[in-house]
Parts: sequence; C-alpha cells; structure tokens
Amino acid sequence: MSEAPDSSTEPRPVRLREALRQARIEAADRTGVVVDLRDAEVARLEILNEALDPLFAEVPNQIDLFDRGVSQGETPRLWIDVVAHVVMGRDKRQYRFVQDTRNGRIVLAESHDIGAIVKAVTDYVARRMVERERAFSVTRIQAQASSEVPRRGRVWPFVLGFVLGVLSLFGYALYESLKPISF
Repeated sequence: MSEAPDSSTEPRPVRLREALRQARIEAADRTGVVVDLRDAEVARLEILNEALDPLFAEVPNQIDLFDRGVSQGETPRLWIDVVAHVVMGRDKRQYRFVQDTRNGRIVLAESHDIGAIVKAVTDYVARRMVERERAFSVTRIQAQASSEVPRRGRVWPFVLGFVLGVLSLFGYALYESLKPISF
C-alpha cells in the first residue's frame, strides 16, 4: 500500500501574496538607488548650469535663441536651446553635450571636466549667434532688393489697361448711338 506523502518533508509552495510582497520590496530598493542616481545627475547638471551663468550673462537680451534649464524627467537634461542639451554619460560622472539633427543625435563634446563642456557650449552659442546674424542679413538684403523695385513699373500697366477699357467702352457707345434706328 502506498502511504500518503508527509507534508513536512515536501517543500511548501510559495504563496503568490508572499512573492508579490518580496518583489515589491526589491523594486522599492532598486527605485531608491535609481532616485539617488537621478538626484546626483540633476545636482551635477545644476553645477554645470551655474558654471554657464557668466556665458549667458553676455548674450544680448534681444537674442532669444537660448532657453537654458534643467529638465527632470526620466533622463535629466540641461537644455541649452531647442536642439542642444547636456546629459550625463553612462558612468553618471561624464558630461555629454549633444545636438539633435535631422540625421539623428550627434555628440558635440564629452568630458568629465566642467571647463571642457563650458568651452564647448560657448563655441556652440557663438556659432548659433553667427548663424542668426547671417540669417538676418540675408533677410535684410532680400527686403531691400524687393523694396527697390519701382512702383511705377507696377502702376503703369494698370493705368494703361484702365484707359484702354474706358476708350473701348466710349467707342462702343458712340458706335451704337450712330447706328440708324430701324422701325
């Protein structure tokens, strides 16, 4: 005869409730570490942001290309403008200055040294300001070229057409008035 298995010798199955509790504890521990790393990233980016204050103090107020600030999302970023920002590298100590382009993201500078990143951002800001000046000068030249077209050249064809139209209506009215009336 077979005996009933002894429940004390067999491993007891882990209850789902206990497994969920353990998984939540592990997730909370990992989340705490991730939050600490994110806070460290934000702190490093804010230090870099303060190092950039003298640079942006020199940018004239009428130039509104740059909108600098630290965003605290899943990946903290120090935004320089709409297309360029600084993120922390994989080791969370290296700064990576990147620019989004039509062809993807390009790395403009990468360093552990704040001074190197400040220099790279300074060069970037200077290039953007020169691009802005060129765009405005081209626009100004085009505006001057279009304003130099004489207005007479546009008005005379209208006046000539108007006069010819009036003369042709007058001629038609005269022709109709000179026709013999038939009863």
